Amino acid sequence: MKLIEAVPNISEGRDREKIEAIVAAVRAVRGAALLDVDPDPDHNRTVITFAGPLEAVEEAALRLTAKAVELIDLSNHRGEHPRMGAVDVLPFVPLRGATMAECVELARRVGQRISEEFKVPVYLYAEAATRPERQDLANIRRGEFEGFPAKIQEPEWAPDFGERRVHPTAGVMAVGARPPLIAYNVNLGTNDLEVAKRIAQAVRGSSGGLRYVKALAFELEERGLVQVSMNLVDYRKTPLHRAFELVKREAARYGVPVVGSEIVGLVPQEALNMAAEYYLQLEHFRSEMILEERLAQALGEVEAH
Repeated sequence: MKLIEAVPNISEGRDREKIEAIVAAVRAVRGAALLDVDPDPDHNRTVITFAGPLEAVEEAALRLTAKAVELIDLSNHRGEHPRMGAVDVLPFVPLRGATMAECVELARRVGQRISEEFKVPVYLYAEAATRPERQDLANIRRGEFEGFPAKIQEPEWAPDFGERRVHPTAGVMAVGARPPLIAYNVNLGTNDLEVAKRIAQAVRGSSGGLRYVKALAFELEERGLVQVSMNLVDYRKTPLHRAFELVKREAARYGVPVVGSEIVGLVPQEALNMAAEYYLQLEHFRSEMILEERLAQALGEVEAH
């Protein structure tokens, strides 16, 4: 069976009833396995992860979008994270047996249906992008919900699907296909946002830092901390431990400690294996040395016979 993962980010991280209603739309689809729900009140955003066969993932993505468009009003939305849509971004990720080409086709089909059924303009991004400047989600999102009524009228920012009219409460949406991505945040023991901004600038690839890292700085007001929030778009080429160590070193320049880090959503086991191998200086490490992995392999061999 081919498996595809979807990781929609919705612009609601505080209202539990709304989040649960949106998640329930995924649970109602037979064959779609809900894997994770990660709400963040500071960012006012929730990352939802589900997976399954192509048809089930497509249906769950559409039902989730319908419910989010119904319940989320961006005109009343405030949060630390940039956003432009009720469902801000919807990426499809190839897992077991699936190809990137299949996810690109799925993204384009779902994007067209969203524009037609919910009247939300859709931009295709990452591997599904129709133009080079739309591969980077940050380029599309720039201006956010409040700036999009003007942006969408610019010749180069006509949506890939839908009219040049921003949905009054649900905004616009990015739909795409990409490899596995790790959303990774490092929290700093200071409330000085300027320090976090300087560290984020040093870390992000676009300003000369780590090639496969995107980084922003946020204030976690309730905790009295600031955060360097990163997306690792290729964890094999820029692993977790390298991003963490660079943030830690840059923070030390300002006399600021790292007080913790967090993964948003799910993370590939391989990425944690790489961090363990690095920090423990493990010699001759192999994934087969992990008990659970070897057990799964052995049980699979038993079932095959």
